[in-house]
Amino acid sequence: MNQTDNTTTQDAAAVPPAADTPATAPETAPVDAANGAATEATPSLEQRLSELEARHAEVSEAYLRAKAETENVRRRAEEEVAKARKFAVEGFAESLLPVKDSLEAALATPNATTEQVLEGVQVTLRQLSQALERNKVVEVAPPAGTRFDPHQHQAISMVPADQEANTVVNVLQKGYLIAERVLRPALVTVAAPK
Repeated sequence: MNQTDNTTTQDAAAVPPAADTPATAPETAPVDAANGAATEATPSLEQRLSELEARHAEVSEAYLRAKAETENVRRRAEEEVAKARKFAVEGFAESLLPVKDSLEAALATPNATTEQVLEGVQVTLRQLSQALERNKVVEVAPPAGTRFDPHQHQAISMVPADQEANTVVNVLQKGYLIAERVLRPALVTVAAPK
């Protein structure tokens, strides 16, 4: 028995008493520290989440405002284009009104002499030319010998001529440009190659 008591005493000496064991305290300390950190991290995550939700709301609102503004700009631009077309035609029509007035005045004078009619037609033609110029309509009437330009001229025929080939011989009908764009090409005859 003595031997068994001895082994138990040795075993008891090998195992320190529970009150004196600091090993259990450090094992629970990291767990408590982790829980403390988790509880500290939880408000931080919740705070971060609320910050992100607030930022998302701001960005969403800014996006919707930008989208609405873009739509308004597009709509205003379409309205401006429509107004520009309307008023461009209005301006052109307004510049033609004096021409119409002159023609009506000529018709209202049944006993006019040939000289009076000729003078009235010349005045009316000047008014029409001025109205066209104000609206950037320019005549295309190339002089004889001008190089044929297929962008501004339309060849009706090729004729033998004493000038360089592919040059204008005669203008049959004037052409017109509007703001440097062909409204109607000039109808011309062109010199044939020799």
